[in-house]
Amino acid sequence: MRSLLALALLIVATVGATAQDWLPVRETSLEVAAGSPLDFSGLLPNGAIGPERRLVIANGRFAMSDSPGQPQPLLCASLAWSPASGGFPDHADADRYARQLAMHGYNAARFHFIESALMFGRSGDFDFDPEVLDRVHYLMAALKREGISWILDGMTSARGALGGYDDRWDGKGDLKEAVLLDPAGLEHWRQLQQRFLAAVNPYTGVATVADPALALIVLVNEGGLEFDSIVREGQGEGVYSAQLTAGFNTWLGQRYADSAALAAAWGGLGWGESLEDGTIGLPANRYAPSPRYRDVQRYFIETETAGTAAMSAILRDLGYRGAISNYNNWPILQASLSRRDLDAVTMNIYFDWVSGYAPGTRIEQQSSIGKGLDYIRLAASTRWLGKPFLLTEYDHLFWNRYRYEAGLAVPAYAAFQGWDGLCRHGHGPIVLRYGEDAPHKQQTLPYAIALDPVARAGETLAALLFRRGDVAPSALTVPFAIDGDTGLGDSIAAREPEDLTGLMALGAIGLEEGATEATSVPAVRAESSFADMVGRLLSGGAIAQQTADALARGVYRSDTGEIDAAPDSRLLTVVTPRTVAAAFDTLDGPLALGPATLRGTTTPALFALSALDGRPLADSKRILVIFATDARNSGMRFADSEAREILDFGHLPVLIRPGAVDFSLEGTGGWRIAPVGLDGVVKPVLQSGSGPIEFRLENGTPYGPTTYFVIERD
Repeated sequence: MRSLLALALLIVATVGATAQDWLPVRETSLEVAAGSPLDFSGLLPNGAIGPERRLVIANGRFAMSDSPGQPQPLLCASLAWSPASGGFPDHADADRYARQLAMHGYNAARFHFIESALMFGRSGDFDFDPEVLDRVHYLMAALKREGISWILDGMTSARGALGGYDDRWDGKGDLKEAVLLDPAGLEHWRQLQQRFLAAVNPYTGVATVADPALALIVLVNEGGLEFDSIVREGQGEGVYSAQLTAGFNTWLGQRYADSAALAAAWGGLGWGESLEDGTIGLPANRYAPSPRYRDVQRYFIETETAGTAAMSAILRDLGYRGAISNYNNWPILQASLSRRDLDAVTMNIYFDWVSGYAPGTRIEQQSSIGKGLDYIRLAASTRWLGKPFLLTEYDHLFWNRYRYEAGLAVPAYAAFQGWDGLCRHGHGPIVLRYGEDAPHKQQTLPYAIALDPVARAGETLAALLFRRGDVAPSALTVPFAIDGDTGLGDSIAAREPEDLTGLMALGAIGLEEGATEATSVPAVRAESSFADMVGRLLSGGAIAQQTADALARGVYRSDTGEIDAAPDSRLLTVVTPRTVAAAFDTLDGPLALGPATLRGTTTPALFALSALDGRPLADSKRILVIFATDARNSGMRFADSEAREILDFGHLPVLIRPGAVDFSLEGTGGWRIAPVGLDGVVKPVLQSGSGPIEFRLENGTPYGPTTYFVIERD
């Protein structure tokens, strides 16, 4: 026993010592300097929002009403503030936050857990905290002034606006189910919309529900019946609730004549089960295949579709004109069928999800590229073609050492797929400074994008690849045919076949009712495979021979030729006219990226070169360089050498893993390279020269570690 304890202490000490060799961030202020290389407000201007210029749906995409033929990608700031993360800012800080969000390139903001913030510490139903309500209203007005549209949850917490609860962020409560099954639950939801959305915002002069800045409402965040029952089962409740069982029995009674007919359809009933007595149970094991579960899914689809219609009618009666979405997680066909009639489809998806902050919390510590970008493929498989599609939540979470991959993979494939919005989930994507006075801002944590230099670098790149549109959309569409509910599986595990979702790397994919195109995946998925589809696409001329040749080498190449993914090498590259980038574990030799070449690296990282003046990269006079390795907190401790299990998240300052990369860049004329602080301030020049650039870039600069540099040419 003593030897095991000694070994454990050695592991903890070793991991901690390694972190001590990393470089402490020196910046305190994180407000981006105006006019700096990180100020995108001129590069990506938002424009005014008003009655004549608002987000609308045109030709199946989000666009501004004054230019409906031009899709408007939404780089979305997730505002999920709670008391632990500082709450909503006062008026002065709200103005600063809104300005900073616009400077970072955001043109949308998602408000999450609003009702929880309004009801925190309140004992009476709908007894909103007046100070918090004032702050929410003011922040909305400040965002609108900066041209930032709003995305709202109609309800986030299963406690809704019920008084007397302190666990509003913990997933506890039954309102998400009650909204769909109980008239009283729907009435609670209606009153919540009436009291918050229909109230006039004193700082805009109009009701929030009628404001042109409100572009999208997710009726209930993660509100599907199956997912909610899983959450509640994990909290010690039964597999399915009594209310859900009663509703299922009523539904069965409307479709089967009697118990005998039901038994014939299911191959028998359980002991004591009777349709006439309303004692038919839902499956005790939702993962075990059964004909019973097929009917459960049909019940869920009809109930969820009806619930969406009822909630949508409430919003329309209140005067809402924007888009409506619902059931924004759960990548199985049942949930997709419940999303079929929505204005827009939204999805929450994560890689190496983190369940909490307690010591003993574990992650897998894997590479998403090495896993074939399965979380992005899953999200892509839930899209309905012809409708806007947004990720209302996503992340490759801290403290995973490969999370630099998300900053390239998600925005690149989102642009390639023609998606409409990205909300990297967290307390907030920015902070004004390190060390703000809130428990969750004393160190970098999962879902704390703002404090993590790696995630922040990824969001910077996302503004260019996705919102600016540096990555071109695919010219190939591969519909996944849907024939009603015939494709439903007989267990909860039924989702799109993993190999078929790999088509996402070749062209745009999505669901389509009755799809008959030559490029379509058949409605019965067993009738096809990835190899079959590649053969069909190749023979039909939809993909080039070089794509098939690349696949033979283990490389998934987009039909545009701009994106290459090599899962076995944990390598992803993007080469476009204005931006080139790579996310890599190791480099076995020189890596050509258009006019640039990576010649070596000392550490896994994300590396990107992006023209800030709109010119092709080789001719650009101002180029942003992103080099993101890994980051941790000071004093962070783990229970194992692979840093899978957390013991202590540590404290500020944040530490950046030291690293270097050798690269070259074509071009003529004089050039200068300078570090850029995390606040956007350009530091003194490190090196200058003329003609092509050959440089060894080290993130440990004389002015402190950073993830940004700028190249300026004469």
